[in-house]
Amino acid sequence: SGQHRVPRGTARLLAPIGDPQKVICVGLNYRDHCLEQDIKVPKEPIIFSKFPSAIIGPFDDIVHPEESSEVDWEVELAAVIGKKGRHIKESSALDHVVGFTVANDVSARDWQMKNGRQWLLGKTFDTFCPLGPALVTKEAVADVHNLSIRCSVNGQLMQDSSTQQLIFPLPKLIAWISQFVTLVPGDILLTGTPSGVGVFQKPPVFLKRGDEVRCEIEELGAICNRVV
Repeated sequence: SGQHRVPRGTARLLAPIGDPQKVICVGLNYRDHCLEQDIKVPKEPIIFSKFPSAIIGPFDDIVHPEESSEVDWEVELAAVIGKKGRHIKESSALDHVVGFTVANDVSARDWQMKNGRQWLLGKTFDTFCPLGPALVTKEAVADVHNLSIRCSVNGQLMQDSSTQQLIFPLPKLIAWISQFVTLVPGDILLTGTPSGVGVFQKPPVFLKRGDEVRCEIEELGAICNRVV
């Protein structure tokens, strides 16, 4: 009929993948993000993780933890694994991907960069991984390595880049990671963020309660989360 089965206004969209076995993240994977920090481009992917308990839906609230005063945004392309594999070759890596979605790798910089440099803890507070608005199958995306990627806070554009800036493209990331762990259907791979995060603004800018963060990737859609 061309009509929605359920009126959009009456539905709450959940994350397209809500309880994956693994949420694998990549740090320093955009050239412009390395430049804004004045650091060298890494020679190998830098891998960390978030717990699945951090995942929320595309329009759910981000809870600002009392334990942090430096909460930051990071728009990211997320790939979802659809086929199990270990020691995957780059040439067949995309065969293991079912599709893509938009992620916000919310980060407590005071825990990530200070307080003992607790990367995992700084990245995985509850609600620190909004995902959505949908799982877009790879066949529907013309070129995942040529998509505009943006983040705005309260309507002000903060990140504006392209997945062309990726240092390690998806096939290389999947081949690299699968040397160490078996990738299984539902695993989520966050591929890194471009320049424009709050901690490297001059002076630094961090999220506060009441802020609204919108993350958007061309062809994949947008997620919008309020900080409470």
